[in-house]
Amino acid sequence: KFAMVAPDVQIDDGKGTILISSEEGETEANNHRKLSDFGIRNGTRLQADDFLQDYTLLINVLHSEDLEKDVEFEVVGDAPEKVGPKPAEPTPRNITNGSDDGAQPSTSTGR
Repeated sequence: KFAMVAPDVQIDDGKGTILISSEEGETEANNHRKLSDFGIRNGTRLQADDFLQDYTLLINVLHSEDLEKDVEFEVVGDAPEKVGPKPAEPTPRNITNGSDDGAQPSTSTGR
């Protein structure tokens, strides 16, 4: 729903309980557990990060009995419309003497 590529999700309670990890296999045992198994209830906050896209969400969990049939959750609020991978880091260039024209520093002795 949030177009995350490699999400890390933790409970925002200061304890650092990780629910989903981008590290393969690290939280696989959590896949079939319910949110309530982790103490997540109405009003719990989750923090979701996607390092690959430099993108973080704070998620407020609100319980509702009024969802339509077969709807498990609803996103309310401002979600990003399109998120993509971070732009590539620029390749460092060798710059000499504050210029990139290849000029070398002077070696004259000034006589």
